[in-house]
Amino acid sequence: MHTLSVQTPSHQYPIFIGQNLFAQADELLQPYLTKKTAIITNETIAPLYLKSFQTALDKLGIAHFSIILPDGEEHKNWQTLNLIFDGLMQNRAERKTTLIALGGGVIGDMVGFAAATYQRGAPFIQVPTTLLSQVDSSVGGKTAINHPWVKT
Repeated sequence: MHTLSVQTPSHQYPIFIGQNLFAQADELLQPYLTKKTAIITNETIAPLYLKSFQTALDKLGIAHFSIILPDGEEHKNWQTLNLIFDGLMQNRAERKTTLIALGGGVIGDMVGFAAATYQRGAPFIQVPTTLLSQVDSSVGGKTAINHPWVKT
């Protein structure tokens, strides 16, 4: 495994690169988790990877819940963002609840935007599952949702 360190004006964060990192999720995530965590993914990724993250959080004794969204660029919108907010509120997520984005670029953008705006900011971890999201949307902190007229 390789670790890169990214320095932003306000803080520093690591990027972990390697094979089979999901098997080490408990070790890698532990320093960045709070007492409660939301795993937000989509209906395509959930059957593949959600269970391993739930198991990792169980091993650490971290309270957690999952929000599973529809898959696809067409769902990168206000309605889906509200599904995230609804799930957070239904599970009594607080400002310190860590949001984990488990998925590709759409999930990363949606969860990043939600984390930036839910109760004026919540901790956020990206777990990109596609090559494009690994080199684009998971690095640099840019997040957005689409307007009906324009893709962002």
